Amino acid sequence: MRDLPVTPREQSERRPAQPSLIGWGASPDADLVYRRLVTFGRATAGELLRELGMPRQRITQALDHLAALGFAVARRSPAQAGVVWVPRATAEARRTTPPPPAADTGRRETVPEVAAQAVRLGEGLRHLQTRAASRARLAELVAVARHEHLAMHPEPRFDAEAAKPAVAMDRTLLERGVAMRVLGVQPATPDPMSPYGRTPADPRPAYREMPSVPMKLFVVDRKVALFPVAPTDVNLGYLEVTQPPVVAALVALFERHWAASRAAQEYTMPRITLSPREHTLIGLLAQGHTDVSAARELRISTRTVSTIIRSLMNRLGVDNRFQLGLAIGARHLAAPPPKPKG
Repeated sequence: MRDLPVTPREQSERRPAQPSLIGWGASPDADLVYRRLVTFGRATAGELLRELGMPRQRITQALDHLAALGFAVARRSPAQAGVVWVPRATAEARRTTPPPPAADTGRRETVPEVAAQAVRLGEGLRHLQTRAASRARLAELVAVARHEHLAMHPEPRFDAEAAKPAVAMDRTLLERGVAMRVLGVQPATPDPMSPYGRTPADPRPAYREMPSVPMKLFVVDRKVALFPVAPTDVNLGYLEVTQPPVVAALVALFERHWAASRAAQEYTMPRITLSPREHTLIGLLAQGHTDVSAARELRISTRTVSTIIRSLMNRLGVDNRFQLGLAIGARHLAAPPPKPKG
């Protein structure tokens, strides 16, 4: 007589208990999805969505995280439409997961070795105890980032050991369509990353220069933040924070400094040459003419005056007439109005 098929419950009872993946850098959602896959076998994202009752975005992020860590693989199945997710045994994943990008120092740490160097300090807070562990965790986050990557760099010169893998990470993010913004103290020209492998053909993140930035910081998808435990010694590792209020505060800190750096863009705006009519119009407005009186002097309509002003704002990359006046003054495109007599 043939053996009866094994039910999911019997299958789960036969399997040994699975260790938590949290200690290896997995999110709680990824750990839950992994346990479902190991207990009841392969499944599509739709099946996981129905069985676990989680939002689709969280299921997708959990699967991406498991794939990045090597604990699940996506396979096409002729019996089921779409992709089926298959778990990998933790021992197999530990044996085959490649190490993170790093300089050749003669000793390479595998992902499980690095993850073991993460100490949980509380809910949503971990200490990545070494520089290698911090770099590996950043690589994991880059692998699953979907929307935005923010960074602040206070150092006047980059360390080659960190900068070389950072070039590859930037390329990965930008080619995937992730929005990148970087604040730093190094000038944008020449490219500070060119000594570490970035070529003129490579995409580059949006970059703004400031005299100083308050801290070293990475924020991924506004959900995870990494920053050094000791600002003056990155070898002591990084703190990883997922507490929403703390991450939101760090994002707000970044946004304040990003906005404050707008003035520095004035020096990187393209130089322009005014046409004779534009030059005359700017001179009239600088003397105090209104759009109506300037239009009368130039024998054009007030609508044409507005069109000329809008064109100049677009060319100079400013948002209003006040900013336009500042930009024109900085470039000496118009003579200052004469001082009143008396």
